[in-house]
Amino acid sequence: MRLSKLFGRTLREVPAEAEMISHQLLLRAGFIRPLAAGIFSYLPLGWRALRKIERILREEMDHIGGQEVLLPVVHPAELWQRTGRRGEIGPELAHFRDRTDRDLVLAMTHEEVVADLLRQEVRSYRDLPRMIYQIQTKFRDEPRSRGGLIRVREFTMKDAYSCHADFADLEAFYPQMYAAYERIFSRCRLEVLAVEADTGMMGGATSHEFMVLNDRGEDTLILCPPCGYAANGEQAVFDKGQPADGPLARMEEVATPGCKTIAQVADYLGVPTRQTLKAVFYTSERTGQVIFVVIRGDLEVNETKLGHVLKGEAVHPATEEELDRAGIVAGYASPVGLSGLRVVADDSITTGVNFVAGANREGYHLTGVNCPRNFEVDVLADIALAQGGGACAHCGKQLEERRGIEVGHLFKLGTRYSEKLGATFLDSQGRAQSVVMGSYGIGLGRLLAAIVEQHHDDQGIVWPLSVAPYHIHLLSLGKEEAVTAQAEALYEELLAGGYEVLYDDRSESAGVKFNDADLIGLPLRLTVTQRTLAQGAVEWKLRRCAERELVPLDALMDRLEEE
Repeated sequence: MRLSKLFGRTLREVPAEAEMISHQLLLRAGFIRPLAAGIFSYLPLGWRALRKIERILREEMDHIGGQEVLLPVVHPAELWQRTGRRGEIGPELAHFRDRTDRDLVLAMTHEEVVADLLRQEVRSYRDLPRMIYQIQTKFRDEPRSRGGLIRVREFTMKDAYSCHADFADLEAFYPQMYAAYERIFSRCRLEVLAVEADTGMMGGATSHEFMVLNDRGEDTLILCPPCGYAANGEQAVFDKGQPADGPLARMEEVATPGCKTIAQVADYLGVPTRQTLKAVFYTSERTGQVIFVVIRGDLEVNETKLGHVLKGEAVHPATEEELDRAGIVAGYASPVGLSGLRVVADDSITTGVNFVAGANREGYHLTGVNCPRNFEVDVLADIALAQGGGACAHCGKQLEERRGIEVGHLFKLGTRYSEKLGATFLDSQGRAQSVVMGSYGIGLGRLLAAIVEQHHDDQGIVWPLSVAPYHIHLLSLGKEEAVTAQAEALYEELLAGGYEVLYDDRSESAGVKFNDADLIGLPLRLTVTQRTLAQGAVEWKLRRCAERELVPLDALMDRLEEE
């Protein structure tokens, strides 16, 4: 490709809206252009890099027995209603009505469609297992698109679905997909970390995310380097201490004027915050009832874990008006003596005795509060947010907190979708069974951006060879006819040798050409000048290295093959 003919151009200035380095460089190097919030066009350079990633994905999916399909982007909303996700997901699931007033949705994922296909195509246990995959457009109406390709509304995803006769077969297949993902990221020269993850809207029993560590990442990760424990903050567990056993003090009411926060109460009474009980309130959007959440005072509520405990019930933080209607005194509340409210408690309340809690009246707290002597709970579970500095639940060492970008996700879905959409088969005994499913996704644009996040320097992108849009950036410097002729001949020779070449044949200065070459970041730069021509050579520079050298023209093709 001649750069003079390439559609798109490089930009000198960093776009004001671009905060992440991948967003800045992909815009400046002419790989992408924004159309609307979270919606991007891929220019030829970006599309070529994306196609390189697609090739790696296809090869690795085919390697473990995958069969490629193409599924519709527009789905009947009825399928999503039958699985319950039509109402669960909210406005992120875009929907519309066609000319016959039929309710339709734009796909953000394809579990429903795959389950419907299984209903039609699978009859017997002999039809299983199978794995299908696609590379297809999705749409998710994100309220906060950010980071360029990191969080978008329209995106391309490789999503794969495995179908099994039982959970044991899913368990046996899952490591194959896990290993395939490791090979994919390795071939993209991407350093990733696999972490335990929440299943979220997808549901299922188990999931793992592949994360790229990045200080600007959206996900909080909890890591324990000594033992290797790694989990998304939404899922992470930690050691809260052993259940307490000791004499129970008499419960007493004490004055705590002006002390509404845990820190103020602990400081006023001279106790550690872990000796207090924190009250947090949520309101059920289904019933309007206030839910009383109790947790040890030094901890925070993990709303994802709370959502699981409430079995997906939609809630929001209670407002002052809702608390007033429930008779709750904000800042001084506790479950002691209250009735008519659901009480959910973190299991940290079992790790101490004689807690300090609110007295349910302004300016007073209770000491010597113990569960279940002084109050009872409806649900006792782990609903605490793990944080850096806490103790690892597996080895007791100190946990670390990092930020990350999710680039891949594996789910053991089980029978959630097949049961609701009637995807059954006859087992060897002639009995109807629901198909057991797994789901596995990689967002291509986000993967592209993550590669740039890890492979760049102050001058621009440093593409790994496997995903670079072209192998070689050929520069012709100088207006001499002999230089141009040599560059043209070399361009044709490289193409004939099977190399992908971006040839800068523009009438620009050497500085502009060198800057653009560094910005675009192809693995190898070859430069033809009057000086190199006089020596029968070409200047050779790998993008990842600072050194330059002259390679004789008659040895160039051998050197390229060797490199």
